[in-house]
Amino acid sequence: QVQLVESGGGSVQAGGSLRLSCLVDGYPSTALSMGWFRQAPGTEREGVATVSRDGSDSASCADSVKGRFTISKDNAKNTLYLQMDSLKPEDTAMYYCAAQILGSSYCDRRFYKSWGQGTQVTVSS
Repeated sequence: QVQLVESGGGSVQAGGSLRLSCLVDGYPSTALSMGWFRQAPGTEREGVATVSRDGSDSASCADSVKGRFTISKDNAKNTLYLQMDSLKPEDTAMYYCAAQILGSSYCDRRFYKSWGQGTQVTVSS
Protein backbone atom coordinates (compact mmCIF):
# COMPACT_ATOMS: atom_id res chain seq x y z
CA GLN A 1 0.00 0.00 0.00
CA VAL A 2 1.55 3.26 -1.18
CA GLN A 3 0.85 6.33 0.93
CA LEU A 4 1.91 9.83 -0.09
CA VAL A 5 2.11 12.97 2.03
CA GLU A 6 2.86 16.36 0.47
CA SER A 7 4.33 19.35 2.26
CA GLY A 8 6.06 22.63 1.49
CA GLY A 9 3.18 24.63 0.08
CA GLY A 10 2.46 28.17 1.17
CA SER A 11 2.02 31.75 0.08
CA VAL A 12 4.70 33.51 -1.94
CA GLN A 13 5.03 36.67 -4.01
CA ALA A 14 5.39 36.49 -7.78
CA GLY A 15 8.96 35.71 -8.74
CA GLY A 16 9.58 33.77 -5.56
CA SER A 17 10.34 30.09 -5.02
CA LEU A 18 8.93 27.10 -3.17
CA ARG A 19 10.07 23.52 -2.78
CA LEU A 20 7.40 20.89 -2.42
CA SER A 21 8.10 17.51 -0.87
CA CYS A 22 6.25 14.21 -1.10
CA LEU A 23 7.11 11.55 1.46
CA VAL A 24 6.47 7.98 0.30
CA ASP A 25 5.41 5.38 2.86
CA GLY A 26 4.69 1.70 2.39
CA TYR A 27 6.79 1.13 -0.72
CA PRO A 28 10.29 1.97 -1.93
CA SER A 29 10.22 5.03 -4.14
CA THR A 30 12.76 3.37 -6.44
CA ALA A 31 9.94 1.17 -7.73
CA LEU A 32 7.52 4.03 -8.36
CA SER A 33 6.85 6.14 -11.39
CA MET A 34 5.85 9.49 -9.94
CA GLY A 35 4.51 12.88 -10.87
CA TRP A 36 3.26 16.22 -9.65
CA PHE A 37 -0.18 17.48 -10.62
CA ARG A 38 -2.08 20.64 -9.81
CA GLN A 39 -5.67 21.75 -9.73
CA ALA A 40 -7.10 25.24 -9.48
CA PRO A 41 -10.73 25.76 -8.39
CA GLY A 42 -13.18 24.84 -11.13
CA THR A 43 -10.55 23.22 -13.35
CA GLU A 44 -9.40 19.71 -14.16
CA ARG A 45 -6.31 18.31 -12.52
CA GLU A 46 -3.35 18.76 -14.85
CA GLY A 47 0.11 17.27 -14.99
CA VAL A 48 3.07 19.40 -13.95
CA ALA A 49 6.07 17.09 -14.19
CA THR A 50 6.99 13.41 -14.03
CA VAL A 51 10.02 11.34 -13.08
CA SER A 52 11.00 7.71 -13.67
CA ARG A 53 11.40 5.02 -11.04
CA ASP A 54 15.15 5.43 -10.69
CA GLY A 55 14.95 9.21 -11.04
CA SER A 56 17.11 9.36 -14.15
CA ASP A 57 14.40 10.55 -16.54
CA SER A 58 12.22 13.54 -15.87
CA ALA A 59 9.97 15.76 -17.95
CA SER A 60 7.73 18.78 -17.70
CA CYS A 61 4.12 18.24 -18.69
CA ALA A 62 3.45 21.75 -19.96
CA ASP A 63 5.39 24.55 -21.59
CA SER A 64 4.09 26.90 -18.93
CA VAL A 65 6.32 25.32 -16.26
CA LYS A 66 9.28 24.25 -18.38
CA GLY A 67 12.45 25.97 -17.25
CA ARG A 68 10.87 27.09 -13.98
CA PHE A 69 9.92 23.84 -12.23
CA THR A 70 12.25 20.91 -11.58
CA ILE A 71 11.14 17.48 -10.42
CA SER A 72 13.55 15.13 -8.65
CA LYS A 73 13.68 12.10 -6.38
CA ASP A 74 15.82 11.22 -3.41
CA ASN A 75 15.25 7.49 -3.24
CA ALA A 76 17.43 7.15 -0.15
CA LYS A 77 14.86 9.29 1.65
CA ASN A 78 11.81 7.95 -0.21
CA THR A 79 10.97 11.51 -1.15
CA LEU A 80 9.82 13.28 -4.31
CA TYR A 81 10.49 16.99 -4.77
CA LEU A 82 9.24 19.82 -6.94
CA GLN A 83 11.43 22.90 -6.99
CA MET A 84 9.38 25.84 -8.22
CA ASP A 85 11.16 29.03 -9.24
CA SER A 86 9.98 32.28 -10.81
CA LEU A 87 6.47 31.62 -9.58
CA LYS A 88 3.54 33.36 -11.23
CA PRO A 89 -0.01 34.01 -9.99
CA GLU A 90 -1.17 31.51 -12.62
CA ASP A 91 0.68 28.80 -10.67
CA THR A 92 -1.76 29.15 -7.78
CA ALA A 93 -3.35 25.73 -7.22
CA MET A 94 -3.52 22.69 -5.02
CA TYR A 95 -0.51 20.54 -5.85
CA TYR A 96 -0.73 16.76 -5.65
CA CYS A 97 1.87 14.02 -5.59
CA ALA A 98 1.06 10.83 -7.51
CA ALA A 99 2.66 7.39 -7.85
CA GLN A 100 2.27 4.17 -9.79
CA ILE A 101 4.03 0.85 -9.24
CA LEU A 102 5.94 -0.19 -12.34
CA GLY A 103 5.43 1.20 -15.81
CA SER A 104 6.54 4.49 -17.30
CA SER A 105 5.72 7.96 -16.04
CA TYR A 106 2.93 9.84 -17.79
CA CYS A 107 1.42 13.29 -17.60
CA ASP A 108 -2.05 11.73 -17.79
CA ARG A 109 -3.59 11.54 -14.32
CA ARG A 110 -5.43 8.35 -15.24
CA PHE A 111 -2.13 6.45 -15.10
CA TYR A 112 -1.64 6.92 -11.37
CA LYS A 113 -3.22 4.83 -8.63
CA SER A 114 -1.86 6.52 -5.51
CA TRP A 115 -2.38 10.17 -4.58
CA GLY A 116 -1.47 12.47 -1.75
CA GLN A 117 -3.87 14.85 -0.03
CA GLY A 118 -2.40 17.92 -1.70
CA THR A 119 -0.59 21.04 -0.57
CA GLN A 120 -1.78 24.55 -1.41
CA VAL A 121 0.42 26.98 -3.34
CA THR A 122 -0.70 30.59 -3.55
CA VAL A 123 1.23 33.16 -5.58
CA SER A 124 0.37 36.83 -5.19
CA SER A 125 1.16 39.57 -7.68
